[in-house]
Amino acid sequence: MNLPNILTLVRIIMIPFFMVILLLKLPGGKTYFAYQDVVAALIFVLAAATDGVDGYAARKLGQVTNLGKFLDPLADKLLVSAALISLVELNIVSAWIVWIILAREFAVTGLRAIAAAEGTVISASKLGKLKTVSQIIAITALILQDWPLSYLHIYIGKPMLYIALVLTIISGIDYLLKSRHFLLKATK
Repeated sequence: MNLPNILTLVRIIMIPFFMVILLLKLPGGKTYFAYQDVVAALIFVLAAATDGVDGYAARKLGQVTNLGKFLDPLADKLLVSAALISLVELNIVSAWIVWIILAREFAVTGLRAIAAAEGTVISASKLGKLKTVSQIIAITALILQDWPLSYLHIYIGKPMLYIALVLTIISGIDYLLKSRHFLLKATK
């Protein structure tokens, strides 16, 4: 197993730790320790940052593998899905937004599976990467309740979530259009 794939696996392993720290509350909804949300946000950002690091390392070291092309976007989907579901649990995000985002993620994963059956690996597109970055910014801001910008009455979490939602839909349509020949083959 090469370094980029190890970093991707570390990202996946960090997800349960992130969720426990974010969701673990005392009766009455109080946190177990001061700055618990900040710690959860730091774990989330650190896990998300491994995405850029593993991709850079894979290209720089010439260690781009089909496993990495599969695991990397899967790890992103697991991390973002876990965060969004947690934010629904905390009543910070509406379930309908999460449903749309997750539906797109499942659809793209399905497209990738169909393409893989044909011997083709569909890598993440630039639009898909932009979607992921916007989701990470939105989720981080929402976990932190827009801190420290909220002191200046600047709130970016919800607007960024809607931007992420639009990019999620657009990138999903883009994947669908670029992969339609695989779908047509699969239906025959």
